[in-house]
Amino acid sequence: MKIKDYKEDLKGRNEADLEQSLADAKKELFNLRFQNATNQLDNTARIREVRKNIARIKTMMTMQQKSAD
Repeated sequence: MKIKDYKEDLKGRNEADLEQSLADAKKELFNLRFQNATNQLDNTARIREVRKNIARIKTMMTMQQKSAD
């Protein structure tokens, strides 16, 4: 998924969906790190991508909280 499409998708989600997406992304990051440590990971760039997605999710959550205040 393109970054722009991913951001638009995040904007359309509510707080509960964002929290679920954040939890899923953190689990995926843990699994990727584990695979990397055991030399089973083929695409190491995926770790960086997931880390950036986590930051994007957190940013959207912060923006929604600030707009609610």
